[in-house]
Amino acid sequence: MKSLREQTIAKVEQGRQANPKFMKNVDDAISQARNFQQGANAIDLGQLAPNFELPDPLGNLYSLKDTLKQGPVIVTFYRGSWCPYCNLQLRALQARLVEIHALGAKLMAISPELPDGSMTKSEIHQMDFTVLSDQDAQVASLFGVSWNVPEVLLEHMRVDRQLDLETINNGNSRILPIPATFIINPEGIVTWRYVDVDYRTRSEPDDIINALKKTS
Repeated sequence: MKSLREQTIAKVEQGRQANPKFMKNVDDAISQARNFQQGANAIDLGQLAPNFELPDPLGNLYSLKDTLKQGPVIVTFYRGSWCPYCNLQLRALQARLVEIHALGAKLMAISPELPDGSMTKSEIHQMDFTVLSDQDAQVASLFGVSWNVPEVLLEHMRVDRQLDLETINNGNSRILPIPATFIINPEGIVTWRYVDVDYRTRSEPDDIINALKKTS
């Protein structure tokens, strides 16, 4: 089975072949974001993670504080279900959840998408991790990983992808999280993190599991 890194690299290459001009624009936007050190203010190792309370697709509220009572928590921020790179990441994590749970950890996946009830109770009960809605990316901001998305990317979403982010995110049309993953120990301290403004790269499940072994 291909690693997540291999899958995302293949996805990027596919995009370069299908739309080289757009991918060049993405490269430029990411380069500029790096120059402005997007993500440099993300909470760091050894810091206390901010508590939050967010709804799942059924409107049930989950808090970080309560979840930490059960053991370490992996908090991963993703752009939304419309993002192919996010879906690759979540599927890769789902495939390793048995190992993650064996280490006593829980996974909370957070995006700005509106909890619109589009998932049935049966579908949610079949999921092995918690999906939460962070409208306006407020929790992402607390973690230091919110990003005012460049217009070139927003235009691609509107025109090429036919995505209405304002509707999807209940009014938030341009603030998205930087894809980032944090491991938080039961005391609420960040023990591992992966933050990269390039949404085409993601933390590798193997790295998360190895870090969890040191946390548990």
